[in-house]
Amino acid sequence: MANPRALDKRRKSIKNIRKITRTMELIATARFKKAMDRAAAATDYTNRITQLVADLAKTGLEVSHPLLDPRDEPRNATMLLLTANRGLCGGFNGNLIRSGLRQWKELKESVSNCRLEIAGKRGIAGFRFRGHEPDEEFTHFHDRPAFAEVDVIAERYLQDYAAGRIDKLVVVYMKFETIARQSVAVETLLPLGSLAADDAEADAGGTSQYEFLPSPESILEEVVPTSFKVKLFKCFLDSAVSEQIARMTAMKSATENADELIKQLSMQYNRARQGRITSELMDLIGGVEALN
Repeated sequence: MANPRALDKRRKSIKNIRKITRTMELIATARFKKAMDRAAAATDYTNRITQLVADLAKTGLEVSHPLLDPRDEPRNATMLLLTANRGLCGGFNGNLIRSGLRQWKELKESVSNCRLEIAGKRGIAGFRFRGHEPDEEFTHFHDRPAFAEVDVIAERYLQDYAAGRIDKLVVVYMKFETIARQSVAVETLLPLGSLAADDAEADAGGTSQYEFLPSPESILEEVVPTSFKVKLFKCFLDSAVSEQIARMTAMKSATENADELIKQLSMQYNRARQGRITSELMDLIGGVEALN
């Protein structure tokens, strides 16, 4: 027969764990709402920049910029992997690490000189455990990445691309689509070929309703680098939102499992306690009969 005291001790331990998982679920929910608002604002800003370039195209300007020109035979490539600093978020880090390893292998097979940069302690530890030492590590990005922090990295990428030290930049991150859907994304941010594609899909036959001063060319020189920085920043924001969703879901599942386990242990405890009481009563009745 099970020991009621051991069952009660285990039930209390699970109740304490449930308090922790429930608290972490509430914290992740609050952080998720804030992160989603920031990601939505960044999406609107990115769309407005794209629209601005489309208006520039309507002026008859041929949209050309060094960041938009593809390099047919890249010799220097950099892969940036965005993971979390902490665990307890389901398969978030594991999926990113596996996808990052596949992309890193493909990149090394196609490009002679490759650099590996990882944001997040989990990704750094995962790659290091598999024998891949990162060239650059970032652990200061948390659930609220600041644009100023991302801008430092983006500016370095722009300078390296202009100097020929980078021919291709690949970012692996968790893309936020909806609350119920997040997927690992592998995007090439340099060269900015996607910006030129957006221009081609714009209303090329229309006319711009704006007058650009001092000139469309000078504005383009500012807009294209800004577009790259905003796109990189959005990758960090999407990753932060997806991390909070994964942690919220994992902690909710852990809390529900704890509730079910507590329920089962309570039933076992009551049965064991009832059985022990019945056994003691039978011993007592047997003793009384023996005295008679």
